Amino acid sequence: MSTKPHLLTVALEDYYHVSALNRVIESAKWSRFERRLEIGTERTLALLDEFKIRATFFVLGWVADTAPELVRKVASRGHEIASKGYYHRGIWEMSRSEFRDDLVRAQEALERAAQRKIVGYRVARRWFTERDLWALDALAEAGYRYDSSIKPIFRAFAKEPWRRFAHQHRSGPHSIWEFPPSSADVLGWRIPIAGGNYFRQLPAPLMRRAVAKWDRTYDAPFVMYFHTWELDPDQPRILAAPIYQRVRHYRNLEKMEGILREYFGRYRFESIAQRLGIATEATNSNAPSTESLRIFLPAARSETEPAASVATPISVIVPCYNEEAVLPYLSNTLDQVADRLRGRYRLTFIFVNDGSSDGTAAALNRIFGNRPDCIVVDHGVNRGVSAAILSGIRRAETEVVCSIDCDCSYDPQELGAMIPLLTEGVDLVTASPYHSLGGVRNVSAWRLSLSKSASAFYRLVLRQKLSTYTSCFRVYRRSVILRLPLREPGFLGITELLGRLDLSGGRILEYPTILEVRVLGRSKMKVVRTIFGHLGLLASFTLERWVGRHPKSTPSFVP
Repeated sequence: MSTKPHLLTVALEDYYHVSALNRVIESAKWSRFERRLEIGTERTLALLDEFKIRATFFVLGWVADTAPELVRKVASRGHEIASKGYYHRGIWEMSRSEFRDDLVRAQEALERAAQRKIVGYRVARRWFTERDLWALDALAEAGYRYDSSIKPIFRAFAKEPWRRFAHQHRSGPHSIWEFPPSSADVLGWRIPIAGGNYFRQLPAPLMRRAVAKWDRTYDAPFVMYFHTWELDPDQPRILAAPIYQRVRHYRNLEKMEGILREYFGRYRFESIAQRLGIATEATNSNAPSTESLRIFLPAARSETEPAASVATPISVIVPCYNEEAVLPYLSNTLDQVADRLRGRYRLTFIFVNDGSSDGTAAALNRIFGNRPDCIVVDHGVNRGVSAAILSGIRRAETEVVCSIDCDCSYDPQELGAMIPLLTEGVDLVTASPYHSLGGVRNVSAWRLSLSKSASAFYRLVLRQKLSTYTSCFRVYRRSVILRLPLREPGFLGITELLGRLDLSGGRILEYPTILEVRVLGRSKMKVVRTIFGHLGLLASFTLERWVGRHPKSTPSFVP
């Protein structure tokens, strides 16, 4: 084992915080995801204890406010807590004044949680470039003792090769240490070799030789880092991310613990604070408990709000088919919806398990089965999303009924604005991403093209000229819907319901909103079958409107 001391830093963050997934996951929705911070962090702490290593943990201020007990636990085990900013943002996403404000906000949150002075920083996304050295000045002026945000890889900082190693950066009367993650010199190009992603992606023999060469050659410490989520191979898969990002994030997660064991056994590591001889001073801050951080958790009903008994009862139907991976996210989201609408509406959630073949049925009963505001309905076989929604409507005891997508590709929080639109004379309110005031995020071009083309054809045939005919996110007048002669049990039935209502003289309103790509799980729609189904449905509507041929009055897919 090498006796030369090197540096180990750990990014304490959850799987949904990371840069590789930020294209499809907004920070505003972090609180909806299944929290697994404790899993990776506990495994990290156990591993470091085994090898008697004290590391620097770079932590988001958001994490400190959301899980203060966890941050305090890390600090109590002898590890250093340092800042990674408040949200997972890069320096290019903030103005200089916003960057300084973010430094203060994150530092205050971390010191409250850790009860230790925060003196170190690493940027959360990407790395500082030559244009960003002003940030080191700002850090030094704010009292930070070190930074680890410069990563001179490839040809970055080629004119300042000394920035590849630990060095001091001076800013007038202030100075700050910089500890760049280490790299290998290959024909004048800097190749990254210090991060967990590179240990998982690059050939193991190559990485071993590169680290061993650094240990033999340089007096400067090898600066290594990894993320706590890299020790959680069972984390949910975000399939909406681009494939190259999924490879970057998920490949070889199951090997990460073994990789770390190998390096921890060969080399000696310490924290940056230990290297600089900085004692992690205790602060006088009183760390808040999780219960006091109401901004991140569902708010309890205040005494001035109306009691639940005077709120309007509303039923919310959630069709579920092979959605086991989505249900924790759905549960957190619906808790937020219920808390936000409490006092105005008394919500009952009706989950229809549509013959799922995975663990959806068990998960539904485990998560929702014992809740008084939840009903679980089971289809013994898969009947289709439209049949599931109709089963929920039949089970509902309220006149106003909503349906939402289990994957929350439409934000259920929008129900607060949609329900009031179901006024007298209105029979259905439907979400409309293709409305001029609506929009889409990260939805594939081919899916948009098919859906918009279908809507264009339905506008030619139906009376009410809507922008969107295929959305499952709706508010219904129950008594009207139950009178409709519906035949299609699957995805096609969503459009059929709207079309039958239109042709029967019902009034439909559109609510412009945002459609986002499904983040968890996979779509169940059969594209070719759905295309041919729409063509048949268009023909049926044309006959009904212009020839007067009407379908049977009883829905054929209801037993």
